[in-house]
Amino acid sequence: MEPLSIDGAWCYTPRVHRDSRGDFLESYRAGELESATGRPMDLAQVNFSVSRKGVLRGVHFSDVPPGQAKYVTCVAGSVLDVVVDIRVGSPTFGKWETVLLDDVSRRSVYLSEGLGHGFLALSDQAAVSYLCSTPYAPGREHGVHPLDPALGIDWPLDGEAVLSDKDRDAPTLQEALEAGLLPDYATCVEFTKGNLA
Repeated sequence: MEPLSIDGAWCYTPRVHRDSRGDFLESYRAGELESATGRPMDLAQVNFSVSRKGVLRGVHFSDVPPGQAKYVTCVAGSVLDVVVDIRVGSPTFGKWETVLLDDVSRRSVYLSEGLGHGFLALSDQAAVSYLCSTPYAPGREHGVHPLDPALGIDWPLDGEAVLSDKDRDAPTLQEALEAGLLPDYATCVEFTKGNLA
């Protein structure tokens, strides 16, 4: 587990054992994640998406508490995965970092509660698995427009992005801030320390 430049996000690169039959790897180890983050990840839901090239999903986040930690793996194809710090008061507020997730390196990204997440499908088809710490709850789920010029995420688009209506209508980071939708950094830190329920 290697920390990313945004506090609360890590990248895991597994050892891939290849032979004439194919590949074998451990894509998730609870002990390694807990050792890196200082706490276990409760598994409440597993999501799976299949996207065609050019599909842009995100930037999504949940209210904290309880928030939703995610462990994201691209099991087939490739995506550019993006972690966005949308926590008000964070030293890296508004910053983002990308990680290429694909079916060759088999890397995964873990992001703790309060961080924004999105990805762009780079291959003709990309299948992504998300381990989630809490189940989906529509009233707690929010988004920031992934093409917000103020965020300036460097999506390697080849043409126009394919967005859901929800993502197309999502507020900019500034609009989400003014509407009080964004999580508070101090609250997120206390929650991840186990001081908030």
